[in-house]
Amino acid sequence: MNDSSWGAPAAGSGLGGPDQGPAPAGPAHDRHRAAQTRPMPIVPDVPAGGFQDGHGRGAAHPSGPLFRDETPHEHPQEPMPSPVPPPPPSEAPAPRQKKSAGRDLGAAIGVGVGLGAVIIASLFIWKPAFVGVVAVAVVVGLWELTSRLQERKAIKAPLVPLAVGGAAMVVAGYVRGPEGAWVAMALTALAVLVWRMTEPPEGYLKDVTAGVFAAFYVPFLATFVAMLLTADDGPWRVLTFLLLTVVSDTGAYAVGWRFGKHKLAPRISPGKTREGLLGAVAFAMAAGALCMQFLIDDGTWWQGLVLGLAVAASATLGDLGESMIKRDLGIKDMGTLLPGHGGIMDRLDSLLPTAPVVWLLLALFVGTG
Repeated sequence: MNDSSWGAPAAGSGLGGPDQGPAPAGPAHDRHRAAQTRPMPIVPDVPAGGFQDGHGRGAAHPSGPLFRDETPHEHPQEPMPSPVPPPPPSEAPAPRQKKSAGRDLGAAIGVGVGLGAVIIASLFIWKPAFVGVVAVAVVVGLWELTSRLQERKAIKAPLVPLAVGGAAMVVAGYVRGPEGAWVAMALTALAVLVWRMTEPPEGYLKDVTAGVFAAFYVPFLATFVAMLLTADDGPWRVLTFLLLTVVSDTGAYAVGWRFGKHKLAPRISPGKTREGLLGAVAFAMAAGALCMQFLIDDGTWWQGLVLGLAVAASATLGDLGESMIKRDLGIKDMGTLLPGHGGIMDRLDSLLPTAPVVWLLLALFVGTG
């Protein structure tokens, strides 16, 4: 485009059309032409390459004001839009995490094997040594329980009379049987009442109540293990009791970890499932049939099925019972003495309530001799 396109026609052409001659010259004609024309605005130069309009054709883009009443800030040059980054690729789904046991299995197995070796050696070499092992476990368990009660609930159950009375209770059960265990239990409760009188009366009731509960829960139930040992085949009875409890816990863990979907008691122990309970029953009944048939004098396989079923129920209830205590205290374990297991009480939770059940059923099936 040149300046002639904005003003008069090109030379050689008339206003009347291509077949008309050249326009006459003169002032009148010049005035007529001046009236038909208008000033042409100044268009600035376009840089090389120009701009592209919407159809790909070259188009002038003014770099300054087109008319004199315009100012540069009224039509600012818009910046070129930055390229929109592509949407991020969809994240790949995270791999499904494998179920975890929640404990150091290596340490747990090592500690379990060590404890088992001590128990078996003391059980079959010298019976009083095993009674001593039970008494030590009782004292440590009482220390863990009373310590957690004081830390979490400010309950001061007197440990000294509990420890002395608990150890004496286990020995009395081994020496004098059920009568000795009951007498020792009564004396221990009386010692707790008297011992607590040496301190101010505030909190007396809750302290002595917790002390009597601890005496019954730990040492009194443990005396039934010592009473199992008094029979002629006592070591085999104790071994049967330990094996069935361990097999029940193992079956519950293995089946529940692999197939567990339906919670057994979610408000008490969220990890326990109904499938795990069925596994505990199946494993314990199978082990009970074998133990009664081959380890217990005059025992039969069907008695073992009943014994295994009872052990699975009592072991599960015992585990739930201590879980209830720990949930009330707001703790995960009773202690840290046993790596991979927690404390002594975390291993006695299933054993303590199972001991009187096994003692009673064996007494009914084959007697106490």
